Amino acid sequence: MKKQLMKGNEAIVKSAILAGCRAFYGYPITPASEIAEAAAEFMPKTGGVYVQAESEVAACNMLYGAASAGVRAMSASSGPGISLMQEGISYMAGAELPCVIADITRSGPGLGNLGAEQSDYHQVVKCGGHGNYRTIVLAPHSVQEMADLTALAFDLADRYRNPVMVMADGFIGQMMEPVEFPQTATRPHLPSWAVAGTAASRGNLITSLYLDFDELEKHSRALEAKYKLAEQREARAEEWLAGDAEIVLVGYGIVGRILKSVTAQARAEGLKVGVLRPITLYPFPVVQFERLAFNAKLFVVVEMSNGQMIEDVKLALNGSRPVEFLNRMGGNVPSHEEVLRFVHELARREGLAQQISDRQSSGKQTQNEERMAHV
Repeated sequence: MKKQLMKGNEAIVKSAILAGCRAFYGYPITPASEIAEAAAEFMPKTGGVYVQAESEVAACNMLYGAASAGVRAMSASSGPGISLMQEGISYMAGAELPCVIADITRSGPGLGNLGAEQSDYHQVVKCGGHGNYRTIVLAPHSVQEMADLTALAFDLADRYRNPVMVMADGFIGQMMEPVEFPQTATRPHLPSWAVAGTAASRGNLITSLYLDFDELEKHSRALEAKYKLAEQREARAEEWLAGDAEIVLVGYGIVGRILKSVTAQARAEGLKVGVLRPITLYPFPVVQFERLAFNAKLFVVVEMSNGQMIEDVKLALNGSRPVEFLNRMGGNVPSHEEVLRFVHELARREGLAQQISDRQSSGKQTQNEERMAHV
């Protein structure tokens, strides 16, 4: 299959359709609007349904209805809209209904601005709705991963009968890159638990309402067991030049790409730097952190927020290694230069800077020798 050049937002929709999604309910909001636009164009062409709801609250409840009927369905929004969806997401988790919701994050709090940020981490990963529930959260760092992880999201939603979030910052949603779509397939048959409008499926009426205290506790414990299983099986992360790293840079989304660039330059300078990029924000890739902590002297978390993922990093390391923090907010993105400068400062503090000094001295000596040769 040939690669296609497109925005990350469009890649989500095309991948969803290939994965068997046949219903989209949403409300446009920058920087996620192209998702609704693409869904409006392509869903009807595949026999699917596109509905622009009157609000994100309405869209989420429409999603509940489609999921109840066994349809692979999705929605998409950005920070303020995701906030309005949180009650419905809690309902779907409680009713064990699979669906996919994309959050193309922007700056906040409140309306904020249209710049990319990663400040939705708490409301998405820690769940902004009420009750004892979790959502599986995938964090792409490229347009290709927008496609790949959307396809995976539908499979995970079905596997665990639970909402799955694809959380990408505005940069990933808006950038254009070549994409090769995975070979995916539609759901083979109507799920046995779905409400199909027949007498036989009448007993499948799906709700999250349990008036008896003991029944609700039993249900909540069953949900918790499901989440524990997902934690054991579904945690994903990318390790990049991290096997022998003394300084491990941690970031997701667009930040992960910046950290790779910084790592390449730091390695060229003789510093043992690597990248650990969480792909699943829940379940969090704890095992990878524990393994890298054997060699690493410290971890550096870089976020486009006030420090939200850093809490999970510290929990994963459980005090075994120090954790440093660098961030930007308000729509600003950490630059290659400022991250590299921060790494240099930490390396000097930890006594790892001799490699830099030696390399720089060697470079200056070579330059002097070249000048003398010309003379």
